[in-house]
Amino acid sequence: MKLVRYGAEGAEKPGLVDDQGNLRDLSRHVADITGATVDDATLSRLRALDPAQLPLIPADTRLGPCIGNTRHFIAIGLNYADHAAEANMPIPQEPIVFSKAPSSIAGPHDACSLPEGATKVDWEVELAIVIGRRAYQVSEAKALDYVAGYCVCNDLSERAWQLERSGQWMKGKSAPGFGPLGPWLVTRDEIQNPLALDLTLDVNGERKQTGSTSTMIFGPAFLISYLSQFMALEPGDVITTGTPPGVGMASNQYLKSGDSVRLSISGLGEQSIAIR
Repeated sequence: MKLVRYGAEGAEKPGLVDDQGNLRDLSRHVADITGATVDDATLSRLRALDPAQLPLIPADTRLGPCIGNTRHFIAIGLNYADHAAEANMPIPQEPIVFSKAPSSIAGPHDACSLPEGATKVDWEVELAIVIGRRAYQVSEAKALDYVAGYCVCNDLSERAWQLERSGQWMKGKSAPGFGPLGPWLVTRDEIQNPLALDLTLDVNGERKQTGSTSTMIFGPAFLISYLSQFMALEPGDVITTGTPPGVGMASNQYLKSGDSVRLSISGLGEQSIAIR
């Protein structure tokens, strides 16, 4: 299934995308798409519905983040060897883990306002994992059983705040709008191999990033197992898994007001974001 949340910011309703690409309303069957409703039993119940019997949603309706009420937004740094090289940083021996503030989460087509004082706002197309049930100290072999689904994430970053000031990366990763998710939460049964997905990102129509999840250093199963050794991953938690090469930092090019960013991952849909 391709699950969505639609409507005004802060008042999103649940929906899905049918086989013809139409948006359909799920409000009569589930309260929202959150950690409380992405367990296997609920997803199986929704999967059994006939989409043709669900009310249509106008195609121009705003889409919100594809998962709501996320409490923990975890990010992985330098998870593609060629991106580590362009950043002049060593290939990590263990995953580099940091957090993004959940308040950075936005809809897949919401405009992003540059924060006051920001000078080096960068783009990063990433595969994000949404956890479907509590995972604590799980094995790599079983890790993907804990996934509700996958989605597109743009890990927007203020590089000066991230790298040129003391302290943690989180402060350069967490401004409002710096974590758009969606358009869809694609349930794990539709993604046979999360390590076989193509990623692209364009700025103002110019291709900046082209990559494949096949070149990740640490794959989704390893990341879930690794993180679960140190913390309990809860339903609705999001893990965004790193970006391929082509970020602005590598060429000293950064986003400015008036720019447009379009990014996609095969099978997971496309985001289009205006920078203000």
